[in-house]
Amino acid sequence: MDQVAQQDVRGALPEGLGRAIRATADDIAVVLGVARDPGLAVPGSTWTLGEAAAHLALANALMADLAEGRERPYGDGTPQSLAAANAESLAAFEERRPGPLATMISEQAGRCADALHAAADGPAPVTPLGPMNRSVLGSYLLTHMLGHGYDIARALGLPDMLAPDRVTWCLPFLRSAMPIVADGAAVAGLTARYSVRLRGGGAFGVTVGDGAVRVTAEPPARPDCTIIVEPVAFLLIALGRRNPWAAMAKGQVLAHGRRPWLAPRFPALFVAP
Repeated sequence: MDQVAQQDVRGALPEGLGRAIRATADDIAVVLGVARDPGLAVPGSTWTLGEAAAHLALANALMADLAEGRERPYGDGTPQSLAAANAESLAAFEERRPGPLATMISEQAGRCADALHAAADGPAPVTPLGPMNRSVLGSYLLTHMLGHGYDIARALGLPDMLAPDRVTWCLPFLRSAMPIVADGAAVAGLTARYSVRLRGGGAFGVTVGDGAVRVTAEPPARPDCTIIVEPVAFLLIALGRRNPWAAMAKGQVLAHGRRPWLAPRFPALFVAP
């Protein structure tokens, strides 16, 4: 599975990714099943539990529509536009009860997975982060669910649904999104070649130069800095849920190479949408 997820996902939805999507949605539904107060605060967020669950249900429905070929404009990819689109969609959708939202999250994730599995790969309608292949859209769906599922589990003090094998299936989307969410000011003037390796499987390369970021499915032959990171920590840092310095202090992130001091700078090159 690691070898498949490390490469560009093409063709019908890979069986492993489909299972990860369905299992993650079901795990989120189970966590929401014990929730009683939709007004509970979500740590690190301005949303309540009910709002976070509603957003996830709406996002899953949006991704399912995209997978079925429907056009659904939703911001322009910038954090500001996505925040505005989120606020607008939540204002128009009144459901906040955990039970019905749990059902909707599972059903819409399944609808998206079914549509992606049935169709040959090809250009999808424009997603909130720009055009992407339908197969990468499945990776996007999983990544988004894991991030907000983590938030919901934390709010309830329950174990989250993140696992290394699920994180590996997030790599196709994360690789495609990195150039889009690169911080222009942070990459300006920097020239560097990174090798990013997840413990247990999964690796890719990131080259920074001329004010732009280029991501490759394979690490560069002679990287300036090799970053070795625990998979779950990698996803949480990428989604802005974990402080990279805290992860380094716990040994979840290690670096070596000719310029190992570039490692702490790496997360700051990107702005989580």
